[in-house]
Amino acid sequence: MSTPKTVKKQGTLKRVLGYVKAYPFALIGSLIFALISVVATLFVPVLFGDAVDCIVGKGRVDFDGLKEIFAKVAITVLVASLAQWLTSICNNYISCNVVRDLRRDAFEKIGKLPLKYIDTHGHGDTVSRVVADADQFSDGLLLGFTQFFTGVLTILGTIAFMLITNWKIGLVVVLLTPLSLFVARFVSTHTHKFFVEQTKSRGAQTAFMEEAVSGLKTMQAFAHEEENERKFNELNERLEKASLNATFYSSLTNPSTRLINNLVYAVVALIGGFDVAKGAFTVGGLTKFLSYANQYTKPFNEISGVITELKGAFVCAERIFELIDEQEETPDSDNMELVGVQGNVVLDGVDFSYTKERKLIENLSLRVSAGQRVAIVGRTGAGKTTLINLLMRFYDADGGAITIENQDIQTVTRKSLRKNFGMVLQDTWLKSGTVRENIKMGNPNATDEEMLVASKATHAHGFIKRMEKGYDTVLGEHGELSEGQKQLLCITRVMLALPPMLILDEATSSIDTRTEKKIGDAFARLMQGRTTFIVAHRLSTIVHADTILVMENGRVVEQGKHAELLQKGGAYAKLYNGQFA
Repeated sequence: MSTPKTVKKQGTLKRVLGYVKAYPFALIGSLIFALISVVATLFVPVLFGDAVDCIVGKGRVDFDGLKEIFAKVAITVLVASLAQWLTSICNNYISCNVVRDLRRDAFEKIGKLPLKYIDTHGHGDTVSRVVADADQFSDGLLLGFTQFFTGVLTILGTIAFMLITNWKIGLVVVLLTPLSLFVARFVSTHTHKFFVEQTKSRGAQTAFMEEAVSGLKTMQAFAHEEENERKFNELNERLEKASLNATFYSSLTNPSTRLINNLVYAVVALIGGFDVAKGAFTVGGLTKFLSYANQYTKPFNEISGVITELKGAFVCAERIFELIDEQEETPDSDNMELVGVQGNVVLDGVDFSYTKERKLIENLSLRVSAGQRVAIVGRTGAGKTTLINLLMRFYDADGGAITIENQDIQTVTRKSLRKNFGMVLQDTWLKSGTVRENIKMGNPNATDEEMLVASKATHAHGFIKRMEKGYDTVLGEHGELSEGQKQLLCITRVMLALPPMLILDEATSSIDTRTEKKIGDAFARLMQGRTTFIVAHRLSTIVHADTILVMENGRVVEQGKHAELLQKGGAYAKLYNGQFA
């Protein structure tokens, strides 16, 4: 019975072959050209053996025969070289396309993963799987195609030639061969765990690097350079140790198999020498046989090295397949579209927790009428952003139901649900592209006039016009903009999209107070007639909300207008007075 690890290895190999089968013509071409190359290469020793037999002794050399043989050698070598070149082209084509397909599938899977996966896995590790692991897998796969096929064909060809030429010596060589295979298999089997550790260590280092680079300002602000350097050195030393172990133990394969192969060569030379002395073998025949014995043992060294590389490649493939096999978001049921949205939202007995051990939201009920502005306040960890995640179906509720226009949001497509929400978050996001492309992302069909109206309403038009190319200025992922300017672009994006419902999660946190007051008028116009959920820590921004929800430990402990909640002197009053007392 196979062990789980064996089953996993076999499954990985089967899946890799499934990707390779997508390119049958290149695969068949590789095999044909490899066969031609091997046959031509194995024919050369025959010619050289005949050439040796043409030199009988001093003054007894068949020069005409040598000229003909050398001409054949030149043609054969040319054919072998051309076949090897064509084999390499086919192998590179297969390898590059297989890795492209793997990366495509991995990236498509990332788009289908639930937010829970992104929240619980290091971004750097995910990037490492798609980039670094795929690269290493490509190198191992290319090496396998280039040397493995040729090596196997060379072994089979030389066995055939040796058995035909002298079956006794050929049989001795075949009987000694399993020693070399046993050594190679023993070493490669015991190096698998070291390649696993090496790949994991590299993923951890990549994840830490991604975190360190993206949070460089924060690290420097808190003078955390030495701690980060110490942590990086620890990860680096761990990777160094794993890499040294993998390299050291895998490098034992080649010298071990060479020892066996040299023993085979010596036995062939000894037996062949006796046959030549007896007159049963010509010197040219012995030359052929020694050449074949050398060519026969050489692929074992190459294949043992290839097996070692393939071990590392298949470990990388396993990591990529782990990502591809991750559980996707719950698929949309029946593909029902959410249409005719006015903004009536009802939460009925909603339960949710990120982990089963720690309860967060329990039996939350809420009714929001179309056009209402609902502010959500509370201490850090109270469940404010979690409520937003549930409304947008970034997470699905564990119990209860959330309905919009009497439609359960779990029965409609996520795309139609999210199209009806406009979000402005504390964390801004700009894609690589022009200012115009970033603003029109939510409404690509909007005219430039509509874009200008939205930009002026959010007071973003002024700083955009001061940029080098105005609305055609190309921004990077982060752009040469301040946090406040990025947030203004994100607000403008939503202003242009005009969805029926809004979510403002600390939407003006990076904007100065003066600009915030100006944008307040624009937000007031934007929110007119639209259901709006406002998550705010600055309570001065939500005093005019129709309803304020005060959350503690996932529950709504108070609900009402600003003045009413202040008069109660409860949780909201404590929060408000804590800011303005």
